[in-house]
Amino acid sequence: MPELPPPSEFAKKLAAVAKGQHDQFHLIHEHDEPLRSQIKKYWQSIPEPFPGVDTPWSAVFVSFCVRNAGATAQEFKFAAAHSIFVHEAINHPGAFRGVKVDQDSVRVGDILQNNRSGNNFDFAHAKAHSDYLSHSAIVVARGEDDQGKFALTIGGNESDSIRRVRIQLNDDGSVKQRQTASFICLLKNIK
Repeated sequence: MPELPPPSEFAKKLAAVAKGQHDQFHLIHEHDEPLRSQIKKYWQSIPEPFPGVDTPWSAVFVSFCVRNAGATAQEFKFAAAHSIFVHEAINHPGAFRGVKVDQDSVRVGDILQNNRSGNNFDFAHAKAHSDYLSHSAIVVARGEDDQGKFALTIGGNESDSIRRVRIQLNDDGSVKQRQTASFICLLKNIK
């Protein structure tokens, strides 16, 4: 199987921004400093007033990382809900193009969206709607070991902090679908 092309400079920068946030804050609970003040900066970056850390902040984390990697408001719909920027990337691609999770291989700098709170939305729903509960995280690495191919994502507001998660991939590099918190959409980094 041929090797993946190297990530773009923007994709590398996005992964680096997410890794930097993880390295700095992953051991800190959202109610504690300095993460609490950093979450306020995430909100200000989109820009929206800071409602406190008890309001879900995972989408503003992704938006902050994308903005700090160099995307403009014309290239990405910075938002407090994942469904908003996913809907935009599917229907009006900019820095990202939304595709079905089995349509393409996952690469560094992509964003992977999944269901949450027991939802079971799919790509067609994401294409048609911009207001539903979901979650997304930034792909920061790919690898392969005795369990097969995998991607590592970093997301905000995961267990009340910034966390890294291993995502199992199929042999072709696409996401291996899961039963719980199933995947909805892959935002391919095209900048």
